[in-house]
Amino acid sequence: MKPKSQIVHLPVYKPGKPIEEVKRELGLSEVIKLASNENPYGSSKLVHDVIQKELAHLSLYPDGSAGELTADLAAHLGVQKDQIIFGAGSDEVIALIARAFLIHGDETIMADQTFSVYKSNADIEGAVSIEVPLVNGTHDLEGMLSKVTARTKIIWVCNPNNPTGTIITHDELVSFMDRVPSDVMVVLDEAYYEYVTDESYPETVPMLQQYNNLVILRTFSKIYGLASLRIGYGVGQPEVISLINQVREPFNTTRFGQIAARAALRDQDFVKACRDKNREGITYLQAEFDRLGLHYFPSQGNFVLVHIGKPAAEMFDALLRQGIIIRPGFQVYPDYIRVSVGTPEQNEAFVKALEHALNPERSEV
Repeated sequence: MKPKSQIVHLPVYKPGKPIEEVKRELGLSEVIKLASNENPYGSSKLVHDVIQKELAHLSLYPDGSAGELTADLAAHLGVQKDQIIFGAGSDEVIALIARAFLIHGDETIMADQTFSVYKSNADIEGAVSIEVPLVNGTHDLEGMLSKVTARTKIIWVCNPNNPTGTIITHDELVSFMDRVPSDVMVVLDEAYYEYVTDESYPETVPMLQQYNNLVILRTFSKIYGLASLRIGYGVGQPEVISLINQVREPFNTTRFGQIAARAALRDQDFVKACRDKNREGITYLQAEFDRLGLHYFPSQGNFVLVHIGKPAAEMFDALLRQGIIIRPGFQVYPDYIRVSVGTPEQNEAFVKALEHALNPERSEV
């Protein structure tokens, strides 16, 4: 059997190492996972309540159109229902966009260190990925514009960027969108939108009225704390969303995901509390990195990418043996690790472990 030639050597996405696996491998009773940008405060109590009730309906298929959730989200965002598409996480919406619009030989533009799923899905469709280097950890929008050709179909912009946590501002985005050809789709991935506190960050949903080629991605996996239920969404012009919907599999989101997301939307107090706690955690971690003399990128997500001055794989192993899971393995930043923001206790435990891993001799004195 012969598969697509472009998938034979395709890298497989590596998620954060599971807590249970680390406990089993290293014989540890306590492990803190700060690798996958999950919400350390879980999800709203409203979600827990509706999940309990939904257990009575395990035998039923979900609503294939996610009609009630679509109506709730449309009201929350101030858009029409036909402007929204849901996926099993925003990852699936990325895959659907690639499936709907990219063919062999098309070109697609992205940063050289960003969410890897953009490139992997382009590769699957046989498209050519043009990777533009970040500048100080931030998208080089001018450089991306310079790479647009007649073969360009999609430009991917992750804002805040994963793994650097940096943002592009409202003015930068508007200037960029004004110059992108109208037949080139711009996919703006805002998975960490709800965590941002910088006032220069763009409010992009109103921009949909001006730019027909803009598609916005968001998710319930991060600040809403529904990562295990896999539900994300895209927002765009109705005709664009309709085309993406053409390649969506039926029943691609679950009943649990849909009812949980509806409940999560109703508890914006929980979202605000998580955003405030996350900002406190970012401030603490960055202050500790300053104390330790470590470079980091100022983050607007729920994670920080920090330079540790040695191969990230070595630091990953050193921290793992202390029961702390972080994220290494960034091609452009081989001496950096990404750490998710945890609770205050988890953050303190990470800093203590990091300091020991950086200076094991001093720690043993």
